Amino acid sequence: MLTPPTFDKAFQDRLDELFKWRRDVRHFKTDPLPDGMMDQLLETATLAPSVGNSQPWRFIKVINPQRRKAIRDNFEACNKEALADYDGDQATAYASLKLSGLDRAPAHLAVFCDTKTQVGMGLGQKTMPETLKYSVVSSIQTLWLSARAQGVGLGWVSIIEPEEVKHILDIDEPSWELVAYLCIGYPEEEHIVPELVRTGWQERLPFSQTVLER
Repeated sequence: MLTPPTFDKAFQDRLDELFKWRRDVRHFKTDPLPDGMMDQLLETATLAPSVGNSQPWRFIKVINPQRRKAIRDNFEACNKEALADYDGDQATAYASLKLSGLDRAPAHLAVFCDTKTQVGMGLGQKTMPETLKYSVVSSIQTLWLSARAQGVGLGWVSIIEPEEVKHILDIDEPSWELVAYLCIGYPEEEHIVPELVRTGWQERLPFSQTVLER
């Protein structure tokens, strides 16, 4: 049996610092990632926990320029529709936000969940089948933190139509459901404060408001 490592106070403090500096990046440099870095990050992502050890994550590296443009076009259409949901000052504020890095990020990654995977034989899913998708989200967070530790930023684009993304990427497996479309690359700027806080869209909730006791 291997001896587990000891994570001392200095490491714990650095880990907390990593959590605080993890940002949803929208402003990217166009510099490409070093050769092999994306695969290394994805290997780390697969170390995430998954219900029943099902490992339901499916990663698609989107490289083709035409497919990327189609994704950007879908984002623009969806973003225009979303803007129509706001009025007055809120609409003005929304229109001023940069909500994706699709135009500059050197790497695009679509992340799917195989909702019918036989891996893990369904363990832990009977009462909460959604834990398959939670497992994929866990892998994305693992990827996010690993990237940030290497100075790489990640942005999660949610203003897109999942079925249209499947069509654009020629994904014909009916059991695959889109969980995230990610932009990955080096950030133009580093910030400890979330962009939506900096722009005045939404403050962070106080800790006391999110933790209850019963």
